[in-house]
This record gives sequence, C-alpha cells and structure tokens, in this order.
Amino acid sequence: MLPGFDGRALDDVIDFQTYTSLPLFLLWRAGIPPDRLAWLLVLPLLSSAYFYSQVDAKTPDGFFLGFPSYWNIVAFYLYVLHPSVRVSTAMIVTLSVLTFVPTPYLYATRGGPFARLINVGAAIWFVLIGLILSRPEDHRSTLAIASLTYPVMYLALSGFVTLTRKQ
Repeated sequence: MLPGFDGRALDDVIDFQTYTSLPLFLLWRAGIPPDRLAWLLVLPLLSSAYFYSQVDAKTPDGFFLGFPSYWNIVAFYLYVLHPSVRVSTAMIVTLSVLTFVPTPYLYATRGGPFARLINVGAAIWFVLIGLILSRPEDHRSTLAIASLTYPVMYLALSGFVTLTRKQ
C-alpha cells in the first residue's frame, strides 16, 4: 500500500486516455471530421473531462449517469464506415451533449439489469471487431454495419432503463 495513492483516480486517468483522448486523436489524424470542423473534437474532450470529474458519474445502483464517454467505439465506427460529414458531426455533437443529460446508461460489469445480455453481446461484438480489423479496408463495411447491432442494443436497453427506472 502506498500512502495517499488512489487507485480509482488512476483508473479514471487511464479510462480518460483510453476512451477519450486517444480515440479523438485518431479521429483528428484521420481527418474525421475534416480540418474545417476539427474544432468539434474539443466538444467530446471537454464533455468527457466533465464526465470523469463528476463524483456521481457512476450511480450506487450500477449505472453511468450521462453518456459514458465511449469515444473509442464512436471513433472506430466513424473510421471504419466513413459516414458523411453531417452524420459524423451529428454523432459527435449529440453524444457530447448527452454527457450532460443525467440519464442512466448500463454499466454491465457492475451487474444490474441486462448485465448478462450486455456481457454476452460484448463477447460476440469483440469477435466481430477482430474480424473487421482482419479484413482488407474495402471489405469491412458490411460486417461493421452488422456489428452495430451491439452498440444499438446497448443504447436501446439504456433508453428502456431510462424510461422505466424509478428515481
């Protein structure tokens, strides 16, 4: 044990780098969004800094409160699928704003509703991601679109919890 060492603080720093800073750097270097709109990447950077600074970002009953800064997933799909600038911009702005909306998002590794479904889905999704990355760039789109089932399911189940959860 180290005196004054807070493993949770270190975990948050590592998560901020893994889930936010590095994926946003990838987007910037890949030109997503294009140079004239690159300033938009400041929005998820600041919203994630806000998220990771909140003492109640993770609820006692096992949820994230606000969009949980999954910019690594967003960056992956923007990079692999190359959607239009409008779609990319809309995703970046919308998800940045959703960080400030105090709605619950599933935190499956802490249990809670749908944890088993989310965790099994994640295992399948990880395999799909590996398959996508092992394919030539011009053969990734179909599998990437199919793999979107998992993030859409995650958002839909989180939305269901938002609508049915007792405060």
